[in-house]
Amino acid sequence: MVKSFHIIMVLVLLAALLLGACQAATPSETDCASTDVFCIGLVTGIEGIHDMSTNQAAWEGVQAAQNENVADQVRYIETVDLKDYEQNITSLAENGYDVIVSVGDQFTEATDRMAKTYPNTSFIGVDQNQVATTPNLTGLVFHADQGGFLAGALAAQLTRSGTIAGVFGSEMMPGMSGLKYGYEAGARYINPEIIIISPSPPEAKELTEADARWGASAASDALQNGADVVFGSGDRSGNAALIEGTHLPEAYCIGVGNDQWESLPDAHPCLVTSVVKMVGQGITELIKQTADGKLPAGNYYGSWGYAPYHDFESLIPQTTRDGLSQIADDLRMGSLTTGYDPGK
Repeated sequence: MVKSFHIIMVLVLLAALLLGACQAATPSETDCASTDVFCIGLVTGIEGIHDMSTNQAAWEGVQAAQNENVADQVRYIETVDLKDYEQNITSLAENGYDVIVSVGDQFTEATDRMAKTYPNTSFIGVDQNQVATTPNLTGLVFHADQGGFLAGALAAQLTRSGTIAGVFGSEMMPGMSGLKYGYEAGARYINPEIIIISPSPPEAKELTEADARWGASAASDALQNGADVVFGSGDRSGNAALIEGTHLPEAYCIGVGNDQWESLPDAHPCLVTSVVKMVGQGITELIKQTADGKLPAGNYYGSWGYAPYHDFESLIPQTTRDGLSQIADDLRMGSLTTGYDPGK
């Protein structure tokens, strides 16, 4: 009995020692300066890590890299005030993080300054278009026309009236013209005879609540003129248009940018899906390339896809889903183009 007890105690001690060794082997932030430890840090925009949009998707991409054993240590810092953005990046860089992901087009210039300040750190700027090339900085950006094309291809297969609507906000918003062009091109790719109602928004020097009122009015007019599918552009006017679509029981609507089922619950009654930027996927791809010493400087174009169909799962046949997935793949690979020329 005593002998058995001693054996049990020895086994317990061995287990404790092994556990301690495993815990000690887990890298911490203090190890990030080591060349043997690969650390990824993310600095959010002011919407925070749980925005159900770009910040959250970017963090999921970072976590995916860790889960695939590409990254040893990951961490995020939430930006509470715009003036703290560069300090948040500095904190990660000074602690030896190998890759820093920054989120938000409004921080394009700040990220570029930080990349030049820390040339031995790799930077990924989400939605940050790079006009000039900084060797250790990549902008993860998306062709807006491709997202619009996917929305149009779906809208053309949802409509029963043969008329669809697109409500697009001020061209002050980046990518708005490409989104509009792509939507119309995607719909006509499926049905060349389709009728598309897409009124031009009023000119504006800044975005205001008036955009929402215009978006709702534009969607209402389109629905009264036979449209039964509404695509909203993702800004205030687009969101208002989606909500307006709920007022007609037989209408469907499509969101954009992120899964608007999560971010715009008021649109649930008509929201079939959203065309989404595959931010997480793009982040993981770029982190893997960085780990291999091959981070591409300049712009890296991510792909688009569809969010879940939620309450409308039964509405979309598998053959339709397969066809839409093929269109998304063809756009990504370049075997299908939208025809959009941003210079015109």
